[in-house]
Amino acid sequence: MALILRRVGANGNMGITSLDAVSPSISSWQRVVPAEYPARVSEPNEASPPLRVHLVLVFVSATFGLMHVVAKGVLESLEPLQLAGLRALAASPLLLWMAWRHDRIVPSRADLPMLALLGGLGVFLNQVLFIVGLDHTTASNAAILMPSIPVFAIAIGAALGIEGIGPRRLAGVALTVGGCLALLDPTRFDLARETAVGNLLILLNCLSYAAFLVVQRPILRRVPWRTVIAWAFLFGTVGILLTSGRSLTRLEPAAVPFSAWLGLAFIVLFPTFLGYALSTWAVRRSTPSLVAIYTTTQPLVAALAAITLLGESVGVPELIGFVLISGGVLIAGRSQTRQLKS
Repeated sequence: MALILRRVGANGNMGITSLDAVSPSISSWQRVVPAEYPARVSEPNEASPPLRVHLVLVFVSATFGLMHVVAKGVLESLEPLQLAGLRALAASPLLLWMAWRHDRIVPSRADLPMLALLGGLGVFLNQVLFIVGLDHTTASNAAILMPSIPVFAIAIGAALGIEGIGPRRLAGVALTVGGCLALLDPTRFDLARETAVGNLLILLNCLSYAAFLVVQRPILRRVPWRTVIAWAFLFGTVGILLTSGRSLTRLEPAAVPFSAWLGLAFIVLFPTFLGYALSTWAVRRSTPSLVAIYTTTQPLVAALAAITLLGESVGVPELIGFVLISGGVLIAGRSQTRQLKS
C-alpha cells in the first residue's frame, strides 16, 4: 500500500514528500496513513479571500456560457456522444496530471466509493443526461430548466445537513433565478407530450449536478481538491466511454474539419479541465450553493456574447436579467462572507 511520508525537520516543522516508501530505520521520517491526507488541505478562509472565489466563479460561468455556442458548431461535425467521449478522454488525463503533480496522493480505499459517486453524478450523469435530454426536447426548454440547479443544491445541502438555509441565501437564489428566467422567457416552455421525456432528463441533469456540488463538500475537508476532481472525473469517464464507445467507433477524424477540432480543444481546456477543477476549488473555499448560484449567470454570459459578437441589440429583458442576477449574486455573496467569518 502506498504511503504518504511526513518529514520532521530539526526545527520541528513538517513537510510532505513522495509516496515512495523508505526504510523505517531513517529516524527523520514518519509514516502516515493515507486516509489522513496530512498537511494537504488548507483552511478555506486562510487560503483564499472571498473576492478571489467570486472572480474564479465568474470565469467558470463565462467558459460554461461560451461552451454552448462553441458546442453547437462542433456538433455539426460530431455526434453528441462522440463529443462527450472525446471530451472525457482528453480532460481526464489532464486532471490526473494536475493532481499528481501537486498532491502526489493516491486516494484511500475508503474514499473510492465517494469519488465514484461524484464521478457518476457530476461527470457521467451530468453530461449524458444533458446530451440525451437535449435530443428529446427543445434548447429553450433546457435553458429554462437550468436555474433549478441552485434550488436543488440548497434543498440537498439542507436535507443532508451540509449547508444551512438563511433568508439572504434564499433571496439571492430567488433573484438570480428570476433574472435568468427574465432572459430566457419561460412562456416559450414547450409542454408537448413529445418533449416530456427530454424535459425530465434535463431536470434530472440539473439534480445530478446540484448533488455533485453538494456531496463533494465533506470529502473536500480531508482530501485535496485536485485529487478529488481528478479521480471523480476518472470514474465518470469510465461510464461515459461505456455509453459512447459505439459512437466513437464510427468517428472518422479525417472528415472532421479543423474548426471543429479547435472547438473541441476549447471545450476540453476551458469548460472541462479548468471549469471542473476551479468549481471544485470554489466549493472547497465557499459553499455548494454559492457555486450553484453562479450557474444562473450563464444565460447572461450568452446574451452578452450575442450582443458583442453577433451585434444583437439590448432589450428590456436583458436589462432586467442583468440587474436581478447581479443583485442576487451580490446578496448571496454577502451571505457567504458572513458564514465564512462566523
